[in-house]
Amino acid sequence: MYMKRPLYLAALLLSSAALQAQTLDDCRRLAREHYPEIRQYELVSLTEEYNISNAKRAWIPQVVFSGQATYQSATPTYPEAFSSLLKAHGIENVGIRKDQYKLALDINQNIWDGGVSQAQTAVAKSEAEEKRRSLDVSLYEVESRVDNLYFGILLLDEQVAQVQSKIALLDSNLDKMRAYYNNGVAMQSDVDAVEVERIAAGQTLEQIKASREGYRRMLELFIGQPLVDEKLQRPVLDVPADRLSARPELALFDASIEKLQAQKKSVNTSVMPRFNAFAQGFYGYPGLDMFKSMTSTDWTLNGIVGVRMSWNIGAFYTQKNNLQTLDAAARSVAVQRDVFLFNTDLQLTQEDSEIARLRKAIVDDERIVALRRSVRQAAEVQMENGVIDTTDLLRKITDETRASLARSVHEIELLQAICRMKHTLNQ
Repeated sequence: MYMKRPLYLAALLLSSAALQAQTLDDCRRLAREHYPEIRQYELVSLTEEYNISNAKRAWIPQVVFSGQATYQSATPTYPEAFSSLLKAHGIENVGIRKDQYKLALDINQNIWDGGVSQAQTAVAKSEAEEKRRSLDVSLYEVESRVDNLYFGILLLDEQVAQVQSKIALLDSNLDKMRAYYNNGVAMQSDVDAVEVERIAAGQTLEQIKASREGYRRMLELFIGQPLVDEKLQRPVLDVPADRLSARPELALFDASIEKLQAQKKSVNTSVMPRFNAFAQGFYGYPGLDMFKSMTSTDWTLNGIVGVRMSWNIGAFYTQKNNLQTLDAAARSVAVQRDVFLFNTDLQLTQEDSEIARLRKAIVDDERIVALRRSVRQAAEVQMENGVIDTTDLLRKITDETRASLARSVHEIELLQAICRMKHTLNQ
């Protein structure tokens, strides 16, 4: 008994976790968390971190170790008269050898890079932000796919309920018809007609259940867990009054503009001069003291320190064109933003009209269902009195079922239209 209790608790926890997926909001949340593209956020952050780190490392002293061995066709020598004078005083003049060797260590430290590293950091951050906003747009579209599956299941649930209601009516009338047949009031063909309709309704029910099961499996793949309850909950939604949308696409447009601005700053830094301090030490032959190297082939230690300026004047040749290209790209993003807002306004207008149409249809449906029910009930009484035949009764039952189904479909379509509008406004 004590061994079973932890298993029971574990099963209870798993069951409660799965039950969280029975509302539309929960399904949306779980779909975002389970969708494979969610892992891209971490990769974008890592890439941003590496790029910023590389930009900052421009301020770390750059150390280069090198070695070289050369042979040259000519080397510096003393004038002939000076060489003769040295020989006369017993000084050997070997001159600088043509084979030369050097092991060097160069150290460079940025003093001012014209703002290049700062611009590279800004570009890395803006590019990462643009990628994040692009991922937001992709995951936002996932919500729309989840909505379609969720409301599709609700519609199929209503079809199941209406067909089951029709089957219940047919079963009731089939029992009555058999009783009439046994009492000699009805013929076998009347019983057969009702039974055929009952079998056909059962087939329709199985087909709808199979479709619903397919939709449920697709939704379970999106949310990454099973749907425990047999029926999903209808969302309770109100039509949003606020028309100020905060769509992720707008954030993406803003991020694109920010990236282009950062790239413009980077272009401007390319025409700035650079200053850096440097130090070089080398061990080899010849050394910096050329006169000593002319009289001795020994390797020596040598060093140089100083400040260097470099200025790439060629960057001015393309600066204007590069800036104009980025300006054109920014204007293109602005046009895309205007097109998006225009299409969004059109979509909202269409959704407003659809909501109004469905509300009116539901009001009419209520009256139609009440009338169809009254006609069907009257037909059952007429059937009992032999006024109408079985075909007329079955037609009345079918008409009532269709009217009830139409009302349920319109109710769910209204909820879906409201949900679509809230999705359009990102509310």
